[in-house]
Amino acid sequence: MRVDAATWIREFAALIDAHADELTTLDAAIGDADHGTNMRRGMAAAVAALDDSTPATAAEIYKQTAMVLIRTIGGASGPLYGTFFLRLATALGDDPETSTGLVDFARAFRAGVDGVIARGKAEPGDKTMIDALAPASDALAKEAAAFTDHSTPDVGAAEIAALDAALAAAESGRDATTSLIARKGRASYLGERSAGHQDPGATSAALLLRAARRALR
Repeated sequence: MRVDAATWIREFAALIDAHADELTTLDAAIGDADHGTNMRRGMAAAVAALDDSTPATAAEIYKQTAMVLIRTIGGASGPLYGTFFLRLATALGDDPETSTGLVDFARAFRAGVDGVIARGKAEPGDKTMIDALAPASDALAKEAAAFTDHSTPDVGAAEIAALDAALAAAESGRDATTSLIARKGRASYLGERSAGHQDPGATSAALLLRAARRALR
């Protein structure tokens, strides 16, 4: 049982489409009111690229997705999500499989998050997508370490537990952004007025983890 790369992208696109209005409403309160629209456009383009030509490996799928998102999503979201998937692809290298196991996935996911941190200069507590991604990555790393500590692990159960833990951590981080004062991005211009609003980037990032959980095959 593994996170299938192509399925992950398709599931993320479906969730973004279903929640686009919510994302835009959240962004209207503290941003440019276009996060849902931009993400819907970018993920639709990513799926169209997969429909046109699905690469043979997970790394190639993530790299293709990264390039599409950078090209089609406006504002900061394109470069940030693009960087996430590009670093994910680089961390996987020339893996001949179209999906990857828990330990490799956790390592690659961390590389993606580190890329977003480097690109956006944000840290946990800044009221950004990092508030969902960083705890999710920590949860994945913890579960991957527990997995390798067992001599005869139940692979399927370990991966389900890992993605469940990562999703729960991402959603908890998302929810915690409501009370935070933004320190990065357009929302930071509002100062204390940004408190009381859930961050749209953290919200879409939590959807990314929900999609990964659905992509276990």
